[in-house]
Amino acid sequence: MTIIKAINKTSVCDNEFLCLLGSFHWQNNLLLIYMPFDDLADHASFEEVIYLLWYGKLPNATELARLQKELDTYAQIPEPIIRQLELYPRHTNSMAALRSAVSALALYDEEAEDMSPEANLRKAAKLQAQIPAIIAAYARIREGKQPVAPKASASVAENFLYMLTGEQPDRVAVQALNKALVLHADHELNASTFTARVTVATLSDIYSGTTSAIGALKGPLHGGANEAVMEMLEEIGTVDKVEPYITEKLANKEKIMGFGHRVYKNGDPRAKHLQAMSRELGKLTGHMDWYDMSIQIEQLVTKLKGLKPNVDFYSASVYTSLGIPRDLFTPIFAVSRNSGWSAHILEQYENNRLIRPRAEYTGPSHQQYIPINKRS
Repeated sequence: MTIIKAINKTSVCDNEFLCLLGSFHWQNNLLLIYMPFDDLADHASFEEVIYLLWYGKLPNATELARLQKELDTYAQIPEPIIRQLELYPRHTNSMAALRSAVSALALYDEEAEDMSPEANLRKAAKLQAQIPAIIAAYARIREGKQPVAPKASASVAENFLYMLTGEQPDRVAVQALNKALVLHADHELNASTFTARVTVATLSDIYSGTTSAIGALKGPLHGGANEAVMEMLEEIGTVDKVEPYITEKLANKEKIMGFGHRVYKNGDPRAKHLQAMSRELGKLTGHMDWYDMSIQIEQLVTKLKGLKPNVDFYSASVYTSLGIPRDLFTPIFAVSRNSGWSAHILEQYENNRLIRPRAEYTGPSHQQYIPINKRS
């Protein structure tokens, strides 16, 4: 049975109530994890979703506690990685910094080349714990601050906000980030996930696969949409300038970032959850301007172009309300999506086949070698 199955029919993710969190051939049988993601977004912790993706089921209390203990154990990043982050130029792209640091993690893991299922699961947990620690450490180092050590028994969302600011985050802030992590955790064979699978299909290690995935996510056509949305909101500035700005952009046939989706043709059902969190955080902080501008943009673009917002559109105002710098939006995406990358990588190892697409040549034919002194 082939590892990758092309799906030409309408994806199950078009369904408003069910989202395909993973599409794996688990133990030689195609496993589609169908889960009402409204339930996950409203009730599940990100840690529960990690377990769901890695093991194919929601954890019981004992299993969840075991995963939390693993994440606690591995959350401290190696000291040489801290020193490496200190050497990066202050203007370094945050995704480039993350990509380089994750690649270097393999140098300090004695199990890096151990391809046993048990070792690969441990390495998946290490990556899941250390990626947010790396992002927070780099964000502080570039501001001339010392990294903050992770807290034991804290969720991924709480720990990231704590390591980023050095202060205990507000409950609503933790809930908002947790929801964003749940909604971004996995999404079929997107570009970065496919990149990870291609890399590890050669039987390269999980660090190589994850580094490859981060490289793909770095591209603005994949991971940078919410950064572009925030740039647009900052450029507009105030609610009264939304309509002239959007109408001019559309008249010039310019793309409005954060709208439309390759899979969701009738609107991204994940967007409503982040819209609600954007409103709640706006009320909490006393700054409703980003939310109000976003609502008006959505109404205009839907009316004039028939396009609806995707999950990236409202995540921009959510992250900004949380005080997160704009260039960390995509690295946070990596924190979440790493859970899906690891699930795909682990599955690829379990039933591996080299991913080697064939190509059809369409260039000129019947060319002949001409000595260089006779070439025009």
